[in-house]
Amino acid sequence: MAAAQAGDRRAYERLLADSVALIRAVARRQGVAVDLLDDVVQETLLTVHRVRHTYDPMRSYDAWLAAIAGRRAIDALRSHGRRDRREMFDSEALESYPDSGDASTETERIEQARYLREAIAELPPGQREAVEQLGLKERSLAEAAEHTGRNTGALKVNLHRALKALRNRLYREP
Repeated sequence: MAAAQAGDRRAYERLLADSVALIRAVARRQGVAVDLLDDVVQETLLTVHRVRHTYDPMRSYDAWLAAIAGRRAIDALRSHGRRDRREMFDSEALESYPDSGDASTETERIEQARYLREAIAELPPGQREAVEQLGLKERSLAEAAEHTGRNTGALKVNLHRALKALRNRLYREP
């Protein structure tokens, strides 16, 4: 690493290649799944590249690398854990929305769209305008503010209130 810090490109390439085995070992010890090992290796090598100037040649390179690899392994485990808690498999969802466009599904979708349009039409004018501008026409806050003459704060508040009202209506009524 000292040679790499001094600008020796070949030493740096060799160092990175030789570091992979230690990174993998540290990640496995942390409990990283096999399918995530390559991600941890890549993130660790990127971190090493970014912070290589902090390495002290008077200390152990392996210990320095292991500390970085351990942190990247923990980051991967946390990220993977969050993803697992958010994602779920629902076999009924696949059955509820088949790929084939049969008539009953299309009719149901048309009915849901009509019900949503009616719910939006019943919103107070400011809320309806915020939904139309920001949601349906997909304008940015700045564009919607310019188009409506309202400030961005008012648009955000109206949109928030409108979405809450729509959620209450759509999930409360059949």
